Amino acid sequence: MTTFKKWRSRQSAPLLLVAVCLVMMVFLSIETRSFFSWKNVVNILEANSYRLILACGMMCVIASGAIDLSTGSILSFSAICAATVLQAGAPVWAGVLLALVAGTAMGTINGLLIQITRINAFIITLATSFMYRGLSLMVTKGIPITKLPQSFRDFGCGDIFGMESGVTMAFVVIVLLIPAFYFMRWGHYLTSLGGNPEALKRSGVAIGRYRVSAFALMGFLSALAGIIITARLNSAEANAGLNMEMDAICAVIMGGTALHGGSGSLPGTVIAVFLMGLIRNGLTLLSVSSYYQQFVTGAMLLCAVVAAELRERKRRIG
Repeated sequence: MTTFKKWRSRQSAPLLLVAVCLVMMVFLSIETRSFFSWKNVVNILEANSYRLILACGMMCVIASGAIDLSTGSILSFSAICAATVLQAGAPVWAGVLLALVAGTAMGTINGLLIQITRINAFIITLATSFMYRGLSLMVTKGIPITKLPQSFRDFGCGDIFGMESGVTMAFVVIVLLIPAFYFMRWGHYLTSLGGNPEALKRSGVAIGRYRVSAFALMGFLSALAGIIITARLNSAEANAGLNMEMDAICAVIMGGTALHGGSGSLPGTVIAVFLMGLIRNGLTLLSVSSYYQQFVTGAMLLCAVVAAELRERKRRIG
């Protein structure tokens, strides 16, 4: 396969998503009056900033040949950790730091369990998802933690260039991840871990370290997303982040990341998150019930998985 064909194969998913986005934008601009307005664009970016952060972390995990189903639960418990100490009078930096440390620790635990037991990541993270969600329920007893300090709300959703600070955080994550994933050893080893872990191990690389690092990053970014959501809602609750890992997985697979690992597409993931946000926004503007939005998300995930599998079969044959 020539270099051009390889490039075209890798970029087929992002280019297709761009085309779909353009079609959606044309359709919504015709059907609704308020779609093409700066306020609506800002709404789309703000509503999907934390989803973008989660999807970036999930892309790294899936590229390494694994999956993380505990993302939403980590998000919830990290936010509750921050809210608990903030209500007790701790400074904002302490609450934010505690949330990030807790999220990173839970992600690291996931990675260590997978590395030590050699059990499939799907099973391990499914189990820890229930455990972390249970911790959230035990700490809060099912009662949301509200009335957080205004300084915390300013940190999580304050105004920067006319948009919430969560949007800026999402862009910072993307900017930092581009060199780390595409141009540094860490990113190359992650994709090699997903593609051919045995060869990577024989070359002398400590593959366990890189596997754990992917889950630790996922935990860190889950906590960051939890801070943004908690600041926006002025509330931390045990059910926060429910099923958000499904949105992240859907965006990553739609974006062109191989379902079985071995490759990752950050541009495709970003475009996929924007497309999903565009669809949600359009359905809301068209006054379509949220029940249909759930159906559309599930249908998109199904189509993405099928398309990813067909791409993988074509790659193997070619």
